[in-house]
Order: sequence, then C-alpha cells, then structure tokens
Amino acid sequence: MAGHLAPMTRLLIRHETRYGYERPVRFAEHRLLVRPRDSHAIRVVDAVLTVSPPGKMRWHYDALGNSVCGFTPKDESRVLSIVSDLTIERFPADLTDPKVEDPQTATPIVYTPTDRAALAPFIDPSTADPDGVLLKWLRDQLGSPHEPALDFVLRLNRQIHDSFEYQARDLGAAQEPSHTVRLGAGTCRDFAWLMVEALRRLGYAARFVTGYLYSPRQSLLRGSGATHAWCEVFLPALGWLEFDPTNAIAESADLIPVALARTPAEAAPISGSIYGDPGETRLSVHVDVRVEPPASAQARSDVNPADTRSPQTAR
Repeated sequence: MAGHLAPMTRLLIRHETRYGYERPVRFAEHRLLVRPRDSHAIRVVDAVLTVSPPGKMRWHYDALGNSVCGFTPKDESRVLSIVSDLTIERFPADLTDPKVEDPQTATPIVYTPTDRAALAPFIDPSTADPDGVLLKWLRDQLGSPHEPALDFVLRLNRQIHDSFEYQARDLGAAQEPSHTVRLGAGTCRDFAWLMVEALRRLGYAARFVTGYLYSPRQSLLRGSGATHAWCEVFLPALGWLEFDPTNAIAESADLIPVALARTPAEAAPISGSIYGDPGETRLSVHVDVRVEPPASAQARSDVNPADTRSPQTAR
C-alpha cells in the first residue's frame, strides 16, 4: 500500500490543455480546478497558471474547499491554451497496520450523528440502478458481517483492479457504474465512480477525487501521464482515506489530489462554454509529473518567483 516516494520529495507537475477551433470564437467564464489546496498532506511550493488568450481571473474556494479559478478570456481566438505548472511536496498517511479500536469502524459502518450531518451528501447514491446490476455485483463482494470496514474497502479496491479491464479513454464523462459492471471494463474515472457509488449503497461516505498520478515509469501504474481519478472514503477514527481501484493502491504518495466532489461532473479540471460556431474542434491534454532535481530545487530557493511573472501568468 505504500507509495514509491519518500516524504518531502518535491514533484514538478505540468498540465497542458489546448482547445483548437476551425473558426474564431468568444468565451464564457471557464472553471479551472488545477491547483491543490495546501494541507497537512500537500504543500504547494509554487504554482503558475499561463493562459492564452489572456483574460480576467478570479480565485475562490468552492463549497467543498476546492481552489477554483474563474477565467474569462477577453478576446476572440481560434485557440484556448491553459498551462498549469506546480511544484508540490506530498505527505501521505501511513496505512501500515493501523490500530483502530473504535468498534464502529466495522461492517456495517456507523457514523456519529455529528459526522453523519456533515457526510450526508456523500452517503446518498447519485446514480440509478434500475435493473439491479450494480447491487447484484456488490452483494457478491460482501464478506463476513464482522469484517473491519478498512479491510473490506481495501478488498473492494483490489477486486475492482483485478476483475475489470482497464481501457484508456481521454474524452467523455464517467460511465454509469451499472454500465461499467456490464461492460467489465473502463478507465480510471469509471472505476473510481463505481467504487464511490457501490460504497454509498452500503452506507459509506465516499467522494470522487481528481488529480494526478506519479509513476517513475508510466508502465508501472495505470493512468499516469494524464489527469487521474480515485475514491475517498470516510472511516470513523481514520477520517478521509484515499483508494485508487485503477491501481489497487491506498494512501499512496503517488496520488496527488487536486479536487474532490460528490459526482465526476463537479470535479472536471476544466469546464466552460463558448459563443459562436467553432466548426471542427480539437482538444489535446498532456500531463507530466516528475521529481524535481536537487539542483533545480536549490536554484528555486535562490530566486524570487515574483520577479519572473509575465502579464499573462497568474499565481
């Protein structure tokens, strides 16, 4: 379950998104979820957002505490380019032999009234299952009623990884969980959404998370080199824990969360609309995550980042 990174390792993340249009268009406000929020688990050392065409930016926190940039390009253009450069330090929790003495951290899960009031939006399922396909699959995954909740969630995390075929898909919304079960295949957002909705049907609080995935070699982990999605589950005495069913990892330094939401649609890294007929539209997304070389880290500490800003760059 441990990640590949040691604590205090700095990562460099570049997330490039480019929309190309056959004809010039005007832009409404776009919602950007590309910057993590500082916490005990993540420290944002540096963050630069470069956009073209330039426009108005407004940063705020949404109702779930996500760091959101509202960006409205001011000029017509045939190209919209958004590049996010991050330097972060990641501090994951350790799930090695956790000592959980709370008797409510077992199956079935029981939350205190205070926790349940805050967790309610993440407990109610958000999708339909009219034919009971998801429910039948979920019942097949259940074990002993005395199984500790953490053991069950870890087992479900592994089961999705082992029994579903991974198929990369850059575009499109997350599949309905019942469709993923029928198909027996999906991409990271499909597996994350399946796990979220399955756990909610058992009374767990679960939420959908998007961000990035670090892998020293892209062949080691599924979903590296692009935005990634996974699941967070709230357990008494343990709080919110990260589970990635695409790679069967949990609380790993390889997972770099940026945004969390009740549904996948609410966690899209970039969303917005345009005015006019664009004709043919092209979209390219590239994500690179790598360890910052020691020499670069030293050089960064010797330079005031504010001195390098351009008018089209926002921090």
